[in-house]
Amino acid sequence: MKKKKELREKITIPDNVEITLENNNVTVKGEKGTVSRAFSHPEIYLKIDGKIMDVSCKSLRRKDKALVNTFVAHIKNMIKGVTVGFEYKMKTVFSHFPIKTSVEGNVVLIQNFLGERSPRRAEILSGVTVEPKGDDITVSGIDKEKVGQTVANIERAARVKNRDVRVFQDGVYKIAKWRK
Repeated sequence: MKKKKELREKITIPDNVEITLENNNVTVKGEKGTVSRAFSHPEIYLKIDGKIMDVSCKSLRRKDKALVNTFVAHIKNMIKGVTVGFEYKMKTVFSHFPIKTSVEGNVVLIQNFLGERSPRRAEILSGVTVEPKGDDITVSGIDKEKVGQTVANIERAARVKNRDVRVFQDGVYKIAKWRK
């Protein structure tokens, strides 16, 4: 009988990063901070061996292979986040009414959007910093998903409703993203 092969992906852990694994919870510590996430699937196994992390699967089904690669991508993003971080640049664009953005606690306020009296609000997730400077907004943090979701919250809050979007192109838009 032929022995079934096993899919195994290896992640090299950098020297300045420490990864711990407890009950499928992966915690990554680096110079920027700590990121934690739960990875659970009955067919996929995680193991740390020195400076190498193994993500393996005994099944060779297509969906399981895709999920192994997804786990590897998430762990690599966690490593990048705690070493260099993630940063998005946003731009406030207006042609009708001047828009003013500010931060109060964990909320971004978008004031005077299309001449509205009450400000529009966008939630800032924990661990993410938002810095408005004039028409530019910088969103940064160590968790890629939280930074991206905060950017999406700001874009969604500044969406034009009940008007022709070809004429009213006002809003807050993402213009660049990169790792620091």
